[in-house]
Amino acid sequence: MRKICLSIFLLCIGNTFAQINVQGVVKDSLGTALELANIIAINTETNALDGYAITNDKGKYIISLKKMTSYKIQVSYLGMKTAEESLQTKNEDLIKDFVLYEDELLDAVELTYEMPVTISGDTLTYNADSFKVGTERKLEDILKNLPGVEVTEDGDIEVEGVRVQKLMIDGKDFFDGDTKLGAKNIPSNAVDKVQVLKNYAEVGQLSGVQNNQDNIAMNIKLKEGKENFWFGNITAGGGASTDGELYLVQPKLFYYSPKYSINFIGDINNLGELALTNRDIRNFTGGFRNPSRSSGTNLNLGNNNLNFSALQNNRAENIETKLAAANFTYAPTEKLDLSGFAIFSSSRIDLQQNNSVLYTDESLGIPDEITETSTQQKSDQGIVKLSAIYKENAQNQLDYDVLARISKEQEGRNLLSSVIGNTNQLEEVTPYSINQNFNYYYTLNERNIFSFEAQHLIQDEDPFYNALLEDKDGYGSTANAIGLDPSQINYNVAQNRRVLSNQLDAKLDYWYIINNKSNINFTLGSILSRQDFDSDIFQILDNGSTFIPTTTINQGLNTNDTQYNFSDVYLGIHYQLKAGIFTLTPGFSAHAYGNRNIQFGEEYKDNFFRLLPDFDARIQLKKSERIVFNYSMQNQFTDVTNLARGLVLNNFNSLFIGNEELENALSHNLNLNYFSFNLFNYTNVFAFLNYRKSIDQIRNLTNFESVIRTSSPFNSSFADETFTANGRFQRRFGKLRASLNAGFNYSKFNQFIQNQRSVNESYSQNYGAELRTNYKKSPNFTIRYDFSIQENNQGSRQTTFYTNAPSIEFDALIWEKFTFRTKYAYNNLQDENRTLNSFEFWDASLNYRKNKDAKFEYELKATNLLDTKFIARSDANAFSVSASQFFIQPRFISFRLTYNL
Repeated sequence: MRKICLSIFLLCIGNTFAQINVQGVVKDSLGTALELANIIAINTETNALDGYAITNDKGKYIISLKKMTSYKIQVSYLGMKTAEESLQTKNEDLIKDFVLYEDELLDAVELTYEMPVTISGDTLTYNADSFKVGTERKLEDILKNLPGVEVTEDGDIEVEGVRVQKLMIDGKDFFDGDTKLGAKNIPSNAVDKVQVLKNYAEVGQLSGVQNNQDNIAMNIKLKEGKENFWFGNITAGGGASTDGELYLVQPKLFYYSPKYSINFIGDINNLGELALTNRDIRNFTGGFRNPSRSSGTNLNLGNNNLNFSALQNNRAENIETKLAAANFTYAPTEKLDLSGFAIFSSSRIDLQQNNSVLYTDESLGIPDEITETSTQQKSDQGIVKLSAIYKENAQNQLDYDVLARISKEQEGRNLLSSVIGNTNQLEEVTPYSINQNFNYYYTLNERNIFSFEAQHLIQDEDPFYNALLEDKDGYGSTANAIGLDPSQINYNVAQNRRVLSNQLDAKLDYWYIINNKSNINFTLGSILSRQDFDSDIFQILDNGSTFIPTTTINQGLNTNDTQYNFSDVYLGIHYQLKAGIFTLTPGFSAHAYGNRNIQFGEEYKDNFFRLLPDFDARIQLKKSERIVFNYSMQNQFTDVTNLARGLVLNNFNSLFIGNEELENALSHNLNLNYFSFNLFNYTNVFAFLNYRKSIDQIRNLTNFESVIRTSSPFNSSFADETFTANGRFQRRFGKLRASLNAGFNYSKFNQFIQNQRSVNESYSQNYGAELRTNYKKSPNFTIRYDFSIQENNQGSRQTTFYTNAPSIEFDALIWEKFTFRTKYAYNNLQDENRTLNSFEFWDASLNYRKNKDAKFEYELKATNLLDTKFIARSDANAFSVSASQFFIQPRFISFRLTYNL
């Protein structure tokens, strides 16, 4: 395998460097350089498009072409007559300049090929067929070939280092713009153009008064014939493994017309192929954004759902999933647009994990711990959203959205600890939430613009926790402190909790346009929130009855009945000035805060006033090169569970007692970003620096009894700091694309254990290099190498972990009928003394279709060919560092049949 990959690599490198460069300058008849002129080179023998280029701001272009070959060169520019010349390449580089003249229409040369990349204002358009090599099946396969576009491992789409916020098909939102669903499910053969919409404004009326430079949307233009009928595919398959039978059914159907669209994505399989993870579903916001997101107030309503044990690279011991997702858009009139979606996701996941835990401060006498954990997860989640947009005219727009979410989740876990023995745990939750959004935008005239945004949230969470501890000796002192009955065979402790949240977030904005270079914005807003929290701890006795312990710890408080009210009324003023390449937006917001919590018959209040400044500066060096700096001061407020004084079981070995007198934390945030994308040589550079300093940060005072901890929050008088730096450089060399990335993260935070303060510092470094080809006929490969260092200086212990992760991907179109793909990845985790773990993966697939328009396609797919048993990772938190093994699915071999509509 390694010898074959090396041979292919050398062959592709040889093909790449068996080329010469043709370069020159494109000018008009007056000698003025033409920026963004298009140049294409057509092989006269094969009639194939062998190269293309776009001129830079000095009119310069460069194309890599084959040696000793005849070409037809076409040069085009908007408003100019297209030039065409023949060219014969030799063994040396050539210089060729062009002069374009005003278009005379009748004498214009008809372009033989459509340009692969064109630019019109803030829209960058890729012709999808120019970047297809024949092995593509989904939209993400095309996107990975586009210069300046990246698809991350999490499924996010990035353009020039900026995350794409919305995905559309023919101008209609696809599942409210979710990029992951679109990238992994839209068929590649339906895609005609990929449009990148820079400076994208959700509301056109606000495009001139808001900073939209960081807003990028992507619109997929469908091929002709895909606009008024169903398209998509249906895949069914089965297979075998050492663990049993395998199955897969995946219908993906799409209908688009000028007035309405319907999309359906279904997925049922036990092969571990996740369309959406539990985390994806939880993070699916449906496009909702808080009106107060830039006010300087950060109110955390908490998350009392189950904290499911996370999958590692979407791998586990067993994964069974079901997904049904439907999306529609409908425009009954030119003024009204209706849309909505419904998603149902169900999963059954088994995880097996081994941990080696080292506690950070040896002086505290906390024993190191080895654990074996077996987990079973059950999750059923549903999301429904309906939206309406009404535009009476260009001056009025009204939006309304409602999103409902409901779920039923359960996690059972068996934990065997070297310190406290065997424990069986069960967690259940059936939460729901309803989120409504109302927006109105009104343009009075060219100088006066108004907008009103309001969002209301109702959220009900009801987690239940139960732990059965078989080793009474290991848990004895904690059980006595809680007040459990020691006469029972085992300690069977349980807890009910419920958190009901009700929040209204609204603001009114007014912009006065002073002139075409400046405007001033006034914002009047408010956040009103109420949370109710109830909890109680009880013991299940051997005879099945319940016993409410009389707790000696925490002054006898083992229940909660807490009401927490929060209010923020604020006025913001921001002034925007455009001066040459600079756009400056200084401003501030003045806040009147009110906090009140009531518990155990006592009331606690905290009312105060605070001024929060912010500043944004943007330097537009070129059309696709800019520097952005921003500073903001933020007030961070906690949720009701941190304020509740009664004892809470976060886990059987993690007891928590809230603090009713908690105050807000204050943070200073500085960001510096650089973006550059050069279409002349397809160089993409992205870098950012981030610094954050938190004052009065909420920290926990933690006491350990063996490995069982009791924590209580307080406002620390010591500041915490984080610094992050990341960068990526990418450039094309003919058919090769090279990428380099590096990242550094430093964090310093204060931890408090056994009434002792220690300063914990952690450093992480990440480096990566990638080489990828993009040949039309030859096989293509991607070679990548990642290296990371994680250093933790915590307490009296210092640990350093090193990870080496090389990988290679290969795909080839054979005889225009077979598509072969394979990927090999190796991972090595070690500390300063030895290798802790290493593992490798090898996946492969072989597809057959008679031609690209064939209705049927057959696929043989194998995953984990080396039958690797587990993967490894390192981790660190405030108390410990750990090395973990996660057991995964065995070797799978499956056969699939796909029918293309």
